[in-house]
Amino acid sequence: MALCVGFDTSNYTTSIAWCDGEEGRNESRILDVPQGALGLRQSDALFSHVRRLPEIMERLLAGRQDLKGAAVVAASSRPREAVDSYMPCFLAGVCEAKTLASALGTAYLEFSHQQGHLAAAAWGCGAEKLLDKPFLAWHLSGGTTELLHVVPAGAAVHAEKIGGTTDISAGQLLDRTGVLLQLPFPAGKHVDALSQRAAGRIKPFRVKLSGLSFSLSGMENKVRALHESGEDSAEVARFAVETVADTVFRATAAAQKEYPGLPVLCSGGVASNSILRRTMKDAYFAPPEYSRDNAMGIAILARRALERGEAHGK
Repeated sequence: MALCVGFDTSNYTTSIAWCDGEEGRNESRILDVPQGALGLRQSDALFSHVRRLPEIMERLLAGRQDLKGAAVVAASSRPREAVDSYMPCFLAGVCEAKTLASALGTAYLEFSHQQGHLAAAAWGCGAEKLLDKPFLAWHLSGGTTELLHVVPAGAAVHAEKIGGTTDISAGQLLDRTGVLLQLPFPAGKHVDALSQRAAGRIKPFRVKLSGLSFSLSGMENKVRALHESGEDSAEVARFAVETVADTVFRATAAAQKEYPGLPVLCSGGVASNSILRRTMKDAYFAPPEYSRDNAMGIAILARRALERGEAHGK
């Protein structure tokens, strides 16, 4: 099978992956964020990616001799498909991928970070066939909480936002909860682990739905109030996580009434949360490593493009 390589340099993770249609490998490393900080400036993230990419490539190559047989090299160049979708941090992966494609004399393709998430999640749960028919999907991450109606678009997919948050994302809420509780940033997996130690004494807040949309900004104040009242940190973490899970569950149920019969795929870093997975038991979930930011989805889309004759070398 033809070898395809993918690059993804999101706001907090440097990733490179390869796949050949039968197997694949992804290597990632989260960017360092100072304790107590709520993120990185784009200039700092871009600089960090540039420094990290050689290390990630070296780790990727530890399992194979080289990438000389690559047929396609691809990168995520923007957060979403939208014309005005842009983040400087993706330039690091784009430049590295273009350089590698030129050196190998092979095809170069670009996809969105969101398309990569959907492809990785579908492939990771053994349901790549989802990409060839309409489905509903959640992109739940540090920067995005979108409910999507997804349709095939050649090798890739076209995702239309039909719901989700109108302000802060689920990932931002969990990250801010984690920083409040003095957990490392990005805090999603740490909040998840802490929440497992709670008895669940506090019921989740029932966030109001407006159609398929909702607001999570008020939840930050509720989390802070609980913490300042002296509530146990594990209970605060569980309150935040269960509220997110309940909101996503109810919005999904409402969407399935409007789009009956469509399967639901959950992608993005927040989709690795264990409580969300138990709550959304009928949805498709990838293993956590393919729910979080990764480059495997980009490599998979490159492979699909090659198979469909949509990628051509020099």
